[in-house]
Amino acid sequence: MNHLPELPANASVVRLPDGTHVYADPASLPATFQGPQVVHQHIHQAPPDRTVQRIALGSGIGAGAVAAGVYFGPLLVGVLTAIAANIAMLAFLALMLGWGVHTVVKSIGGSHGEAAVKNVGKAAKLARRRR
Repeated sequence: MNHLPELPANASVVRLPDGTHVYADPASLPATFQGPQVVHQHIHQAPPDRTVQRIALGSGIGAGAVAAGVYFGPLLVGVLTAIAANIAMLAFLALMLGWGVHTVVKSIGGSHGEAAVKNVGKAAKLARRRR
């Protein structure tokens, strides 16, 4: 009793990767494996507002990370810009107040005011020399 199936007339011997041989019909074989497909992603070519989305989608993070990047990215830029504008305004205000105090002390103080301005200038020069 032979329990093996009949071989097709056009069967050929195929060598498997593990070194064994089998009989197979060439028409039923899959296409030859050519290696992994390489997909080149050029993130630097994306528009600035899409870069975070492409990185998130390319790494398989998911839609939540993309939505967070889309929402919080511009929000973070806006917050940092507002903070920088506030600091610049405070620095400008401090400069103007300092200039105003200097001018008032110099003009109203008479000889004492002029001496105070000179002493502050000398103290600043000495502090710079000590560094």
